[in-house]
Amino acid sequence: MGTLSESESRGVVADAGVVVSRWSVATDPVAAADEAARMGFPVAVKLCGPGITHKTERGLVRLGLAGSSEVEVTARELLAAATPGDGEVELLISTMISGNRELIAGLVRDDSFGPCVMLGIGGVLAEALADVAFRLVPLDRVDAHDLVDSLETQAVLGPSRGEPELDREALVDALCALGSLARDQTIKSIDLNPIIISGGRPVAVDALVELVDFD
Repeated sequence: MGTLSESESRGVVADAGVVVSRWSVATDPVAAADEAARMGFPVAVKLCGPGITHKTERGLVRLGLAGSSEVEVTARELLAAATPGDGEVELLISTMISGNRELIAGLVRDDSFGPCVMLGIGGVLAEALADVAFRLVPLDRVDAHDLVDSLETQAVLGPSRGEPELDREALVDALCALGSLARDQTIKSIDLNPIIISGGRPVAVDALVELVDFD
């Protein structure tokens, strides 16, 4: 069993219809700085590779970088933090997405029930609320709306701190996209954590696709 790199995982879910933050990859600090300048600051920079699944815990995610020199220095530090167990690595550069509310979503394959789409409240409230719901695949739009409505913390989805309410149709699009990926039998699970609600629009800023081990 293995995982795709974050860049590869982003590509899989984006191709299915999930909205993800704009990203690019680079193999060296200078190229990373060039990509960041092309995207526009501020940016996030991460060390990315199929062997890296816990970037935040290892300090391999740097947010809010405001200039090319800062990106270049950070990229050097991240590459230096790579270990032999990480395998091939690269630098992932992504636009920063702002929003006060976060969701988590994903695809899991339950041994008893089969593939399910998961949705929950994320961010600082995730552990306190433990507000997570599941629906079986295949998932149509009615099912996806029901999944959104089943979250107990509906206030998080409404207008908040001057931000508009969640675009539920856009979230339903993402949930249906996750459900469609269950047809790919090589995919064991998908984790979108977090999905930031930015201007009412749900945008995934991290993705992890775990593959099935057929051996």
